Amino acid sequence: MHPFTREHDELRSAIRQFLQKEIAPHVDEWERAEQVPRTVLRKMGELGYFGLNIAEEYGGSGENPLAEAVLHEELGRLNASGFANTVGVHIGIAMRPVYRFGTEEQKQAYVVPGVQGEKIGALAITEPGAGSDVAAISTRAVREGDSYVLSGNKIFITNGVYADFYVVAAKTDPQAGHRGVTLFIVERDDAGFHVQRKLEKVGNHASDTAELFFDECRIPAHRKLGEENKGFYLVMHNFQWERLMIALQTLGTAQAALDMAVEYAKTRQQFGGPLTQFQVIRHRLVDMAVEVEKARQLTYHALDLFAQGVDAVAETSMAKLTATETACKVADEALQIHGGYGYMGEYPIQRAWRDMRVTRIYGGTSEIMKEIIAKRMGLLP
Repeated sequence: MHPFTREHDELRSAIRQFLQKEIAPHVDEWERAEQVPRTVLRKMGELGYFGLNIAEEYGGSGENPLAEAVLHEELGRLNASGFANTVGVHIGIAMRPVYRFGTEEQKQAYVVPGVQGEKIGALAITEPGAGSDVAAISTRAVREGDSYVLSGNKIFITNGVYADFYVVAAKTDPQAGHRGVTLFIVERDDAGFHVQRKLEKVGNHASDTAELFFDECRIPAHRKLGEENKGFYLVMHNFQWERLMIALQTLGTAQAALDMAVEYAKTRQQFGGPLTQFQVIRHRLVDMAVEVEKARQLTYHALDLFAQGVDAVAETSMAKLTATETACKVADEALQIHGGYGYMGEYPIQRAWRDMRVTRIYGGTSEIMKEIIAKRMGLLP
């Protein structure tokens, strides 16, 4: 069962064709360059792919989370997570809170050009000393007249090197814990803002990742996003969608890894026949297919609940946990079936194997997902 309509299926076909024609031939090039060209992002904006869940008045095609879900799953199936992360973080994590909680002026300044692909966003929350514990961030924002002055640094920020705007979490009341967090919009040319360094990663190479530094970065007060000291709740509000997005992308890549393994096992000749002549290989592929389907059904169920407006925190956490763990396992099994060739750069299975590992960390670690689920089960005080 799935929550998609015929229109969503047609959209899926169009997206898949676009990705295969316009993106797939360039993935290796962008991985080496460690950057996705802006021309490609603008083209996706022109085709409407950045506005699938945005109201028409801001350049989108209407609020439709299922349509955007199709995009994320197909991005994952492309097996180009660096590219998928660049797009996903922009439309689902950075632009989304501005659309949901921003003023009309902010929406016109960032959402409208964001939908068009003219401006690309990043979300800056994580710090060297604060990851899953958002309340522990130490970046400060002090009100001075009609401005705020930000001081501190952020790390592991996707799109951080080349973004045009950054949704930044900072403490406006350092003594209040999570009740003292506020969100701000920082532009890359703001005085006092610096991309401290570009980070080198194991995978997701086409996705630029940065450490950011705010050296008394002064921004106008009208770039405060939402109410002062309410930023933590805005971040938490978007986590369901972010985790669904990650589940959908990793589900797509898990399917791609399975497809690569099946194709290789059918064509690779060993001991006088294809690998599929061996029961151990056939059963391994079957086990992989079962795991992928289980993750798909759980993810679609959580997505369906979310699209209906149901509180699906537990189901979304289950989907993120299951899909990411499954993708890592399936990619590893697929590489094993490829043997030594799977470890070579010329075979795309190695990219899935490298790229999937971080999905169990970002957007909430597997351990955090289990704690959320445990709390919903009434297992925590």
